[in-house]
This record gives sequence, structure tokens and C-alpha cells, in this order.
Amino acid sequence: MEPTDAVLAERIAAGDDEAFEQLVHRCSAPLLRLALRMLGDRADAEDVVQEAFVTVWRRAGELVEPAALRTWLFQIVRRRCLIVLRARRTRRTEPVWSVPEQRSMAGRPPLADPQRAAEAAAGVLDLLHALAALPPPQREVWLLAEIDGLSYLEIGRRVGAGEQAVRGRLFRARVALADALRAWR
Repeated sequence: MEPTDAVLAERIAAGDDEAFEQLVHRCSAPLLRLALRMLGDRADAEDVVQEAFVTVWRRAGELVEPAALRTWLFQIVRRRCLIVLRARRTRRTEPVWSVPEQRSMAGRPPLADPQRAAEAAAGVLDLLHALAALPPPQREVWLLAEIDGLSYLEIGRRVGAGEQAVRGRLFRARVALADALRAWR
């Protein structure tokens, strides 16, 4: 049986390397997905996640509610992503978006019409650009709701906002995306 977040937090605060390793194993993939979706750059996302784990290692003893370890970790990643996004605004660089290769149910590339494949790729790129144009809080909430399938309550815990704030951000994100992708209807 795996230890709870509260037990891990207490063990990490006491300097237990094995507990920290369990936390990294348990949370790396979802944290990386969040950071990657927010930043659109794998290297930046990996750096943010690594920095978050370093912060937890150094400051686990300061955690007031050990059961909230995972929520705290997601908040650290979220805040770090927002810092990276703000820094990018001053650098005026565009993220590099890649279109994932399409696969059939059998795992092989589909024998699709090239025109349909090109249209699908263009649609994905337009969606990615529309997401990049959203304010970071709206983009984050949209990704957590639509991609990760989290409830308003779960999203609120991760982003540090109430359910009503989450509903408002998600509504504004959906309206902005619908407007940006109007040509695809």
C-alpha cells in the first residue's frame, strides 16, 4: 500500500530520500502534462517541474497541511509556469507548436486523404495558437477541464480559486476559443 500524501510530506520534511522518490514517481507525469500544456515547450516544462520538486524538498517542513502536498506541488508548478510566460512576453518569442502524428486504432499511421490530414493539422495548429492567445489563468482552467477532465472543485484547488471563479474563467476561455475558431465550424 502506498503512503498518503500526508505521510510522504512528513517523511520528506524529515529528509527521507525514498519518500521524495515516491513523490517524484507519483506526480512527475501529471505535473509535466500541466506545465507542457501551459508552456508549449518541453524543455521549459521539464525545468519548471524540476524546480517544483526542488522547492518541495527544501520547504516540505513549512507545509502547514501535509495532506495538501499534491495540491501545493501543482500550485508551485502553476506559479512557475506563469513566471515563465511573463518572461516570454518581454522576450517576444513564439512557442514552437508541433502537431502530433495521427495514429489509427491499430497504432499505424492511417491511410487518410492528404487533404483531410492537412485540414486536421491546420485545425490543431489553430487551436494551439488560440490557446496560446488566452490569458494564462483561462488557458490553465480550460486545459484542466477539457483535457484532464477535472471538476470545478478540483480545478479550484489546483489553481487556488473558488468554483465560481473557475466557472467564470472557463466560460471566458470557451467564448474566446469559439470566437477564434469560428472559421472551423
